Amino acid sequence: MKMLAQVTALLLGAACSVCAVAALHRRDLFPHGPQRGDLTLQQGDDETSAVLRLRQPLYFYDTKYSDLYVATNGIISTQDLPRETQYVDDGFPTDFPVIAPFLADIDTSKGKGAISYRVDESPSVLLRAAEEVKRGFPRRAFTPTHAVIATWENVGPYEELSPNAGPSNRVNTFQAVLAYDERDTYALFLYPEDGLQFFGTRPKESYNVQLELPARVGFSKGEVPFMLISRIEGPYYSVTSTEQTVKNLYQTGNSGVPGLWIFHVGSSFSLDNVVPAEVGGLSVVGASVATLDSNPNGPSETDADYPDEDYPDEDYEDQSELEYPTTDIPDLDQKEPAFPLPAFPETQEPGRGASIQPPPYSEPEEEPGHLRPEFSNRDHPEPSRPQILATRAPEPRPSGPREHPLPQPRNSPPEDASQPQPFQPDHTELEVLSVYPLGEVVPILESSPPLSRGHVVSVDEDVNFDTGVIEYSTDNKETCARFQQQCSQHGRCVDYSSGFCCHCQSSYYGNGRHCLPDGAPHRVNGKVSGRISVGATPVDLDGVDLHAYVVVSDGRAYTAISQVPEPLGWALMPVFTIGGLFGWLFALELPGHKNGFGVTGAEFTRHAEVTFHPGNQRLSIVQTAQGLDSQNYLAVDARIHGDIPFVPPGATLQIEPYTETYHYHPSVVTSSSEHQYKVLSMDRGSESFSYQLRQNISYRDCRHGPRNTQDTQRLSVERVFVIYIKEERILRYAVTNKIGTPGEPTPVTENPCYKGNHECDTTAQCLPGEGMQYRCQCATGYRGDGRSCSDIDECAEGLSSCGSQALCVNLQGSHRCECKAGYEFGFDGHTCIVVPEHPKTQCEHHRDSLQGGLSPRGPRPHVGAYLPQCDEEGNYRPLQCHGSTGHCWCVDSRGQERVGTRTTPGTTPTNCEQPVAPERPKTQCEHHRDSLQGGLGPRGHRPNEGAYLPQCDEEGNYRPLQCHGSTGHCWCVDSRGQERAGTRTPPSTPPTNCDQPVAPERPKTQCEHHRDSLQGGPQPNLSAYLPQCDEEGNYRPLQCHGSTGHCWCVDSRGQEQAGTRTTPGKPPTNCDQPVAPERTKTQCEHHRDSLQRGLEPRGHRPNEGAYLPQCDEEGNYRPLQCHGSTGHCWCVDSRGQERVGTRTPPGTPPTNCDQPVAPERPKTQCEHHRDSLQGGLGPRGARPSVGTYVPQCDEEGNYRPLQCHGSTGHCWCVDSRGQEQAGTRTPPGTTPTNCDQPVVPTQRPDTVCERWRASLVAQYGDQPAGNHYLPQCDELGQFNPLQCYGDSSYCWCVDKDGREVPGSRSQDSVKPACIPTVAPPTMRPTPRPDVTPLPPGTSLLYAQGQQIGALPLNGTTMDKDRATVLLALHGSIVVGIDYDCREKKVYWTDLAGRTISRASLEPGAEPEIVINTGLLSPEGLAVDSLRRRMFWVDSGPDKIEMSNLDGTGRRVLFDTELVNPRAIVVDSFRGNLYWTDWNREAPKIETCTVEGRNRRILVKDGIGLPNALTFDTITNELCWADAGTKRLECIAPDGTGRRVIYHSLNYPFSLVSYSNHFFYTDWRRDGVISLNRDTDEIREYLPDQRSHLYGITVAYPHCISGTVPALFIYFLSPHILKPMLYTDIYMSKR
Repeated sequence: MKMLAQVTALLLGAACSVCAVAALHRRDLFPHGPQRGDLTLQQGDDETSAVLRLRQPLYFYDTKYSDLYVATNGIISTQDLPRETQYVDDGFPTDFPVIAPFLADIDTSKGKGAISYRVDESPSVLLRAAEEVKRGFPRRAFTPTHAVIATWENVGPYEELSPNAGPSNRVNTFQAVLAYDERDTYALFLYPEDGLQFFGTRPKESYNVQLELPARVGFSKGEVPFMLISRIEGPYYSVTSTEQTVKNLYQTGNSGVPGLWIFHVGSSFSLDNVVPAEVGGLSVVGASVATLDSNPNGPSETDADYPDEDYPDEDYEDQSELEYPTTDIPDLDQKEPAFPLPAFPETQEPGRGASIQPPPYSEPEEEPGHLRPEFSNRDHPEPSRPQILATRAPEPRPSGPREHPLPQPRNSPPEDASQPQPFQPDHTELEVLSVYPLGEVVPILESSPPLSRGHVVSVDEDVNFDTGVIEYSTDNKETCARFQQQCSQHGRCVDYSSGFCCHCQSSYYGNGRHCLPDGAPHRVNGKVSGRISVGATPVDLDGVDLHAYVVVSDGRAYTAISQVPEPLGWALMPVFTIGGLFGWLFALELPGHKNGFGVTGAEFTRHAEVTFHPGNQRLSIVQTAQGLDSQNYLAVDARIHGDIPFVPPGATLQIEPYTETYHYHPSVVTSSSEHQYKVLSMDRGSESFSYQLRQNISYRDCRHGPRNTQDTQRLSVERVFVIYIKEERILRYAVTNKIGTPGEPTPVTENPCYKGNHECDTTAQCLPGEGMQYRCQCATGYRGDGRSCSDIDECAEGLSSCGSQALCVNLQGSHRCECKAGYEFGFDGHTCIVVPEHPKTQCEHHRDSLQGGLSPRGPRPHVGAYLPQCDEEGNYRPLQCHGSTGHCWCVDSRGQERVGTRTTPGTTPTNCEQPVAPERPKTQCEHHRDSLQGGLGPRGHRPNEGAYLPQCDEEGNYRPLQCHGSTGHCWCVDSRGQERAGTRTPPSTPPTNCDQPVAPERPKTQCEHHRDSLQGGPQPNLSAYLPQCDEEGNYRPLQCHGSTGHCWCVDSRGQEQAGTRTTPGKPPTNCDQPVAPERTKTQCEHHRDSLQRGLEPRGHRPNEGAYLPQCDEEGNYRPLQCHGSTGHCWCVDSRGQERVGTRTPPGTPPTNCDQPVAPERPKTQCEHHRDSLQGGLGPRGARPSVGTYVPQCDEEGNYRPLQCHGSTGHCWCVDSRGQEQAGTRTPPGTTPTNCDQPVVPTQRPDTVCERWRASLVAQYGDQPAGNHYLPQCDELGQFNPLQCYGDSSYCWCVDKDGREVPGSRSQDSVKPACIPTVAPPTMRPTPRPDVTPLPPGTSLLYAQGQQIGALPLNGTTMDKDRATVLLALHGSIVVGIDYDCREKKVYWTDLAGRTISRASLEPGAEPEIVINTGLLSPEGLAVDSLRRRMFWVDSGPDKIEMSNLDGTGRRVLFDTELVNPRAIVVDSFRGNLYWTDWNREAPKIETCTVEGRNRRILVKDGIGLPNALTFDTITNELCWADAGTKRLECIAPDGTGRRVIYHSLNYPFSLVSYSNHFFYTDWRRDGVISLNRDTDEIREYLPDQRSHLYGITVAYPHCISGTVPALFIYFLSPHILKPMLYTDIYMSKR
């Protein structure tokens, strides 16, 4: 009864609370407006605020942001917004991060409302924000430190006003508040009761359609990286989907108050998606609405998903029996410590603003209904996005749910029973800050004493490796029983006489501390930083991204470094050793050898020095591996410093295969090698260079067990390719590597497993057999036949090793376990145990977070790191000592160091029981010194080696004499530490006596400023000119250039005196003698010197062969001017202008320029026409293109009546305007028309089509009805290819004789795609069919009737300005088209000529007919560059044929069960052929092998008019565009995984896939359309000549060849990366 009473009271209380809840009013909004310090957004339709800088960053999802932008259209973003047309009319998700309280087309022009915003830290606002969050998340302890408030007050919709209608005067008021602290961000959306008067807006491009889009409310993370190759939609959360759900915004809420919506939107922990308030909809009207539109077909998320019984009242304290959902627990690996870290004096941030102090942080409860991210309605798998590890150590982890180590491998053979075999819990890889100076290489021994420091090895040092690195004492023996967690979860711990070692289990490789599955591909993520000088230009890299992909089974490593600016990108191409590290780490192992990862594991430091020849530039590379991340990917950061030689922009590199010998010692691997390379550029041709590489790799070695690595191994680098993509600023390296014994290769290395030409899957291991035999075995965590492997979902199949209180999370090739809320892993790293009832103290939390605690996955402390000491009660011991440095100090109860108590090693520690006298505050000198030195605190950073550190005396004042410890310079300073002018002395000279007063120094003169500005750099340009100043600081009258040897006189301002410059080797001018005033240069001299570079030594040299004016002694133009290279001469006037009619060619007497020339008549229309094509006779005129028609003019300049084309031989008559007279054209070899005789117009006879049409019209009594059939004829009387019954949609195709094409009859709204069979006549002179060369790079080639067009690509963007006609083909109808990349030839089918032809893309090449017999209606064409074959469909006899590329070996593959075959495509890598048949009664897509075997139907349902077909090598899918269904779809070659890519096509005819885009020709638009598969963005190119476009293909700059499919390396990419096959790049260089 007591329990019943409690429940009844609880229900009554809840009911009363419902009754008492009132709607939100305007007065309930957070205070806003200019009076509160708000900024006001500019009025307008599409405005974005200036950046709002946050003093403390906030988290949105799991990413930290410091900038916000407020936009007119009801959104807040973390980046500057694009134009509204790119997002305002689209649904969620957006391409960029968005917080949307009301996303619609809002307009504040002409005073329609106001938008204000601010960042607030006032206690009243923060207190209210905390209360509102508490209302929605009652179990969360949250105290905000900042709030961002944005208010849209009385704003209106964008409206296009008409003369008959005025504005609607509807306005909305709403507010968004982002409350956040250092860990979490909550969003509050407030909608007052009368605040929403419109619920959506009309699109601007609705074309008079009365369509209104509901406002979008929710959150979108924007695009996120996907598998290093592209970007996909990130997680998003949508609240509204219809107009009614928008109305619900003020009528309901998810917080218990109508109009108030609260969401958890950001966390420093893992936050997969936005979490709505837990309370549910306590509202006046209706239920709480919180829908997810990320899956249109999925259910809405309403209050039914958050039942009240899951969220008891706050006053109900006994929650031990409550059950919470256990699915989709967020990954808590990256959580911050559950305690405030003590702030050491030397690292404390001064001057932080006051804020409300939060209570001690407690572990968050599991979030019910936690939402996983959705990836729209397309069939993208949810990616496992690799984390890019930061270069700092991870924060300590709190107790509670966290990641379990990966499980033991399945089916692994038993380990050695003679050794102890306890369960091996995981120890995550160390990720720590270096406490040593940059560039210092510190080898560390496994299981060495924690505080020991290894010997430092540099590349120049001779190391006696026999002496050992660390002396071992058996008193400290470490055993597996104590330290087994240091081994990988896939390793085993073995005890030896002096200690333990870790070894990888069977089917894994590594050093035991880190193990990876054999055969599985691997990824590397990291950052690259440093300063590199290219010539005299320093370039900084500030943490740019580095990604690498390694096919371990073949030893191939692909590396990409992004955001590398010019000229550094070109100059770094020779430094392929950056990516070569990953080649050595994961090289293909020959029998009995180990690659680098098998030796070092995932923690090492590589120091490399590169010396270039002949310039002797030096470059230092330090690459530090920081362990494996949560996805088991290697994290490697690189620091690069030094000088590298300049490489011309646009150059390419040629690098031959090479070898490197590696020497293996305890803890260090060394290597020294010489590398040759060639630089090929347009300007310099081929140049040979080399560099010397010296490197050592230090790692943690285990000295206790036997060594199983050979002392010397040879790395064979068989293939190297480098490229820099200027447009995207991406540098790429690709290498193929093997590791073996120095010397000649053995026969066993010819096995395909070692040659790399096997057919195993990229996730499989190649196991060699006898001779050339081998077998493929899927890597651990994958299953299949070895040639095709797929991931095993251990969680779904019940194969996980997770305990009863753990959750299983599947990973690629493995899985991990996570403890439920309230549990943590025990010492074995496997069993989840209840979190101890008594919480740890602050000291224990501090200590365990650094020490890794008892959790096997906690990070081990950095060797030499400070660990707090706690007493029995868990409090900080008053005296703390650093075990490595020997410093000791006293601390208070919070662990904060007491000032003045620190003692150095070897001195007596302070008595912490005695009070300490107050210490004076630090002086300016001490602050200056400690800021550079990092203080003496154990957590302080060490100063940069060679940096200047101020010297302070005992009182903390600057010592009067300061010296730089590295350079040796000394100088005097004043009390503020400022250098006293004139006191600096160089090294090895007596320093200035700083106690003597220094005479006041005169200010610098102009000359001294000039000189010092050029000389003041750390490394002045050795070839730069430096002014010379005298003792008084004035310019010396005679100035000389130290490098060139030129000398000249200057005035008092340093300006050169004209006429005084002398060249090297000549006596300089006497600058004390006055110089006669020089006349100013004439126009002729200015003209000449501007081309010739004048007398200035740094001017450009004139182009060889350029024309230079000739001037006389007075500087006037000579009357006769001659071109020194061409030999032409002509007369000019006083202004240098050519006198018409005076030009003479080479070898003829020049004109007498002293005689007057009769005035010349103006040019006629014919002469203008001719000269515009011919370039005139001027020396700079462009010559006409070969084969171009040039008009012929008579002596009077009129068009000659008879015109002939010099290349084609056609002749015709023209009128006085040069227009061709109809009926006068004659072909080559025939007598031309007599143009003096009048042409009698002739009337052609009626054609068959016209006669038939006339007879039917007469039959219908000259009044045919709408349902009567009349033949449709074109302007020449030929049958239109498409015939229809009257105005109906009952249509079919006909041939040139009017005969119906079988299978083409249609009765739906989509008319069949009928192709004409008669080419239209050419009314103008026909150009020669010469090939116009393609521009560099990749281009699209498309067929357009009588020509083949070329459309260059810039990345994936169609470069419309460079579009051109590749080949003009008079009298043809080009339909099918394909490209042979090996011979660089284009192939096409000609429907009018009934031929298949080809042409080389070399300039001036002409077409060559390959097949001209037995063809009736050839359409689709596919070229197999690998097998040197071509395939085509003939829709006349309905058959599919093939032949060699030269037309030989022709045979029919199929001539049955075909009705209207059209498109055909070949997958060369897998040897499959695909084609479409658009039979309107039974359309289908079929496939077979390239030999014609295994024919089968792949698709037959849900298609209508499948015109277009392509094979997508990125996704390994067959894709087609259907003009009937209007869809673009893809399917796997085995018929599975069919999905719709795009569903709103117009009328596609042909399709090709390239990178992340589809390109197709469209008959509705008569153009080329591009479709971005990631964003659905559509762009189009419409040629100037508007007519139907047919086939389309891609012409690559290099060939795609080889046998390894779908291994992508991104050599062609943009902002987003564009893939290309590795063999494509390599084979093109062979």
